[in-house]
Amino acid sequence: MGMSAGGGGGAQPSINVTPLIDILLVLLIIFMVITPLKPARFKTLVPQPSKELNENAKQSPLTLVVNIKKDLGVELIMGGNKIADASVNDPGNIGTTLAAEFKKRKESGLGWKSGMETRTDLPPDARIEKTVFVKAPETFKYGDVVKVIDVVKGAGADPVGLQTEALEQ
Repeated sequence: MGMSAGGGGGAQPSINVTPLIDILLVLLIIFMVITPLKPARFKTLVPQPSKELNENAKQSPLTLVVNIKKDLGVELIMGGNKIADASVNDPGNIGTTLAAEFKKRKESGLGWKSGMETRTDLPPDARIEKTVFVKAPETFKYGDVVKVIDVVKGAGADPVGLQTEALEQ
């Protein structure tokens, strides 16, 4: 009988690592192919303030600004005049007033975008000036600003610009 006592010559387990290396190489190739497709950075252009500020410049009567105040009040300003008030928790009055203003601009034929007055090939909704600026303090909660932006977008504003108080200085 060819067995020796206490020899310890039993079966030795060994793991075949070749399939694991193959999987790792396939994953490496996939990630190498995908990596160039993701954007490396987003280029943002920030306008620089003019060195020669014109003090006599007037705001356009078509400019619409939604001003969010620190006390959670919201006001709609058109051409420098306040035309509606609301609050952050109930900004419906702002949306209603904006929708009525856009409808009035469409019906009256006034309030066209610059250079779009004579473009009859475009529908009136595409030619009407519907730009609205939302101005809020920098320290204001994001969620509260989004509530107001949703109402402004729902009224038909396009595009919506964001401003902070720091821009006034």
